[in-house]
Amino acid sequence: MASYKIEVVESSPISVLGEGPHWDIERQSLYYIDIYGTNQSISRYDYNESKTYNAKIPGHPVISFIIPVDGTKDQFLVGAEKKLIIIEWDGKSNEAKAVKVVGEVELDMEENRFNDAKCDPFGRFYGGTMRLELVHDIFEKRLGTLYRYTKNEQFVPIKRNVGISNGLTWNEKTNKFYFIDSVDLDVKEFDYDPTTGNLSNERVVVDFKINGERPNFVPDGMTIDSDGNLYVTTFGAWKIFKINPNTNTIELEIKMPCEQVTSAAFGGPNLDILYVTTASQERATKQPPPSGRLFRITGLGKGTPMKSVKLN
Repeated sequence: MASYKIEVVESSPISVLGEGPHWDIERQSLYYIDIYGTNQSISRYDYNESKTYNAKIPGHPVISFIIPVDGTKDQFLVGAEKKLIIIEWDGKSNEAKAVKVVGEVELDMEENRFNDAKCDPFGRFYGGTMRLELVHDIFEKRLGTLYRYTKNEQFVPIKRNVGISNGLTWNEKTNKFYFIDSVDLDVKEFDYDPTTGNLSNERVVVDFKINGERPNFVPDGMTIDSDGNLYVTTFGAWKIFKINPNTNTIELEIKMPCEQVTSAAFGGPNLDILYVTTASQERATKQPPPSGRLFRITGLGKGTPMKSVKLN
């Protein structure tokens, strides 16, 4: 029986829709975002100081991810609606500055936005889009696309007809890529070509549907540990699933103190703390405290290093 411990990160703000945790080894900090945040859009939890710094990005109210730019001290790639933009932030000020638009997708699709995004083991950007969930039923149409972006290739669509492009992670040892389209209600595995970044041989690892019916949640963000186990967060189920993709089984259900569990990333000096973002959106039900806070879970094992984005 796994003995894990869940704690609220005391300095963390209450996020409306906390998401996209990225552990930066160099700065020993967890960066994450609040997509519809009224008080903050981006946050940095400083491990050594046990303090969280929060900022807005003037002109960009909806931010969907934050990834450090490789080789810089204060530059980050963020998703702003359908744009990739570079911001400058010292990690402490309450405002960050947008300095450059890297690119934009889906100019003809007004009701789409970027959602989750990460970098592969070589620093290539992978990120996907979705139809605005505040306006529409997410199960109605599949208008999203998963993209790869590099300076040479620009935007390459690698999976179309996506409902909500969500959790993504890589197993560097086995050259596998894992992906969640929340609308599919499953986790998919692909063969991943490290040379090109291309994906092939899609298969379902775990299907969350119950006798073909929708469960009371959607799978959301995801990360991987050093043994290749996946940690899948659930929006609506109060839990995180630890999944073994070799046996296609759920090995552990981590019960959380809030309903809307959005994403997770291993961090800390030894990569053995699972940081978990949550939301406090009052949709069908009230979301009492500690909903929307950042959590730390210890006793689960070790993660793998996350990569900064290489834009050159």
